[in-house]
Amino acid sequence: VQLQASGGGLVQAGGSLRLSCEASGSTFSTSSIAWFRQSPGTDREFVAAISWTGGSTTYGDFVKGRFTISRDNALNMVYLQMNSLRLEDTAVYYCAADPRKYYGSNLYRLKYNYRGQGTQVTVSS
Repeated sequence: VQLQASGGGLVQAGGSLRLSCEASGSTFSTSSIAWFRQSPGTDREFVAAISWTGGSTTYGDFVKGRFTISRDNALNMVYLQMNSLRLEDTAVYYCAADPRKYYGSNLYRLKYNYRGQGTQVTVSS
């Protein structure tokens, strides 16, 4: 599966952005998809993940109800709606896939070895 993130940009604190992850390849429909973010000098941080069916989602602790992940398997798309953005949300966001057909609930623990190019999100004061 190949992935490409888009939708980043410059937004004021408190604003919203919707990121999109476009996927290609026959394994997308059975892939769990996650969003990660990374700032210079920091480790990548788990943001959110969604199961291959879309029926299960999980979020990083810092999200606190501000972000929503969703997917449209008919369009091969995954979205991350980000509201109430904070300065500390500034980072490169990228999507990643684990193509194994996973039926469990520990989406956080999957490997997500297939990663696309990221999109920059900058939150200003």
